[in-house]
Amino acid sequence: MTIGFASRAAVSACSLCAAGMLLLVSPAAATGRAGTDPGSPGGSGTTVPQPAILQHEGTQVRLHADAPGLPEVSALSWLVADAGTGEVLAAHNAHEKLPPASTLKTLFALTVLPAFPGGVRHTVTARELSGIGPGSSLVGVTEGHTYQVSDLWRGVFLNSGNDAVHVLASLNGGWEHTARQMQAKARALGAVDTHVVSPDGYDADGQVSSAYDLAVFGRAGLRNPDFARYCSTAQAYFPGDGGSYGIANTNRLLTGADGVAPYPGLIGIKNGYTSNAGNTLVAAAHRDGRTLVVTVMNPQDGGGFTVYEEARALLDWGFAAGGHVDPVGSLDALRPVTHGPAIVASAVRPAESDWPGTGTVAGAAGLGAAGLGAGAALLGRRSRRRRTAAG
Repeated sequence: MTIGFASRAAVSACSLCAAGMLLLVSPAAATGRAGTDPGSPGGSGTTVPQPAILQHEGTQVRLHADAPGLPEVSALSWLVADAGTGEVLAAHNAHEKLPPASTLKTLFALTVLPAFPGGVRHTVTARELSGIGPGSSLVGVTEGHTYQVSDLWRGVFLNSGNDAVHVLASLNGGWEHTARQMQAKARALGAVDTHVVSPDGYDADGQVSSAYDLAVFGRAGLRNPDFARYCSTAQAYFPGDGGSYGIANTNRLLTGADGVAPYPGLIGIKNGYTSNAGNTLVAAAHRDGRTLVVTVMNPQDGGGFTVYEEARALLDWGFAAGGHVDPVGSLDALRPVTHGPAIVASAVRPAESDWPGTGTVAGAAGLGAAGLGAGAALLGRRSRRRRTAAG
């Protein structure tokens, strides 16, 4: 089994995130917003509830007459939703069970992030690095080296490092224990399509998720300030035996690497690839007071970067379709919901946080020439170290 693309080019640019970008409000009702019934008494002012239809196969969307048409998307499964309300705007085979690749690391982070403060230091043992699958994406964790937990999380989110996942899972009680915890977390979030075997997302018999479940995980992650910062970091330094070296996020829609244009307002989240899963992506972006989350699983057309272009098209459509579609379901539909106050997860490092100032958070504003020069120098150091391509 192969994980990763055949080649990776260095990130040429990144951008800075605007404060307050990740504003999420309380969950929506399970059946979605009511639709207008023009034939009822009171005309357009009367509404009737519309049932969720996400369990159906094929493409599900409820377009108004003035709504933009859906883009052509070749992925086996995809979904676009409003991260604030939870309303699903459109989807295709939303609950089809497919291998998730490294997008499953979103569930791993939701499960394990709360267990350890970022400033905790840990010296890695050989046992913790055993059992890593052949061809795995790696950040370069080495036996005998002492890391902060925050270093390991940057390795997970940026380099998709399965070595970092193995160490964190060991700290959390072991591989199988972490898989069971992830399974329980998925069910608590209403993600019933997901079956966890390998917490790092490495291909394993019976391991599946769905576009719906991955969108649930991505949306939940944005409510955790640490998750939000890690997933939106474009570049950072990672400790090595001879000093720190530069690492870059493998989400090209965030960084603009390899000729993929960065998406304006992109918050990040997680991409993945295995030979079994194909290319997968959970992404979120913010524009004009709205945050959208999209999932794209295994595009059938084009090359390895098609997943980014199909996500781009779905985000563009979702922002343009605001107010012109009725929801086809909700990301809250499969779990009990307590309606509470709005939750804000900021991508700006608060003064009291243990978040080290070693990463560059990507977002709306582009770096100038000086920033590009610094990024090139950072990644030049990284290029001198051999790494397995990330998934």
